Amino acid sequence: MILVTGGAGFIGSHTVRALYAAGQECVLLQRRNPEVPPQLADLPVQLAQGDIADLESLRAVGRRDPITGIVHLAMTAPWAQTSTDPVDRVAAGIDGFLNVIRVAQEWGVERVVSASTIGVYGAATGALSEDQPLGLEHFHPIPTLKKITELLAGQLSTESDVKIITARISGTWGPGGHLPDPFFPAPSLVSAAARRTAPDLSGLAHQPFAEDSLDLCYVNDTGRALTLLLLRPELAYGTYNVGTGRPTTNADVIAAIGSIEPSFAFELPSGGSEPPRWLDTTRLREDTAFEPEYDLRSAAADYIAWLRAGNER
Repeated sequence: MILVTGGAGFIGSHTVRALYAAGQECVLLQRRNPEVPPQLADLPVQLAQGDIADLESLRAVGRRDPITGIVHLAMTAPWAQTSTDPVDRVAAGIDGFLNVIRVAQEWGVERVVSASTIGVYGAATGALSEDQPLGLEHFHPIPTLKKITELLAGQLSTESDVKIITARISGTWGPGGHLPDPFFPAPSLVSAAARRTAPDLSGLAHQPFAEDSLDLCYVNDTGRALTLLLLRPELAYGTYNVGTGRPTTNADVIAAIGSIEPSFAFELPSGGSEPPRWLDTTRLREDTAFEPEYDLRSAAADYIAWLRAGNER
């Protein structure tokens, strides 16, 4: 039985599907709703109500089901804490990660795949390799917390019997995702095309330009990559980039959407000055044989079909 923390969420639910396709049973840890989410209602998944910040609720999962592997996607967000003390808020995020590793050790779990983010690379551009040094500056709570837990993962993998694999996940989009996503416009563009409306990009943190690019990975492929990292018998490294291994511009996304929905006539302004950046996925491909199953056009077509089927995001 595989425990997926955050298994009812965006990337989590697609990871559960990929694990099921690989023949694995899953138990989802959910903090709030004690019901199987609608997007997974067709699968024989187990549900556990608990919180990674609550060690005893995690231990209860292991008493009910024999856990053999963990995909850790949940995060105790510092800004979501009731405490006004910044030290308490940061501690909650770190403690949630440590609790997951603690129960993995107690249960005899050999491998934990722990989600990190492309954001740990900061402002670096070009092909982002797992070997390159990470900056220590703080610019957002999520990459700061992820850099801390990556360091702890390396130490704990050395000092315990649990092998912790860090997955640095690229920009991910698709069914059930953030709409709008504050960091890139692809979901908002697809939503507008599916509903045949003008795109609303007001939810983005910054003005997007046609030339802006990102390693944009469809969520089905992200879930499959995380599954491979958990189940592959031998892995040579402790850190893997998870993405397509190439940059995708906003203009590329618009062109792909237009090839599916000809009535979608929209242009972003030119003038983007940021150099392209993408994840070097050589390690992932060589160690797991991962290749994305969705190209940009098939991803856009699948997402548009999902939204037109009546799904909100």
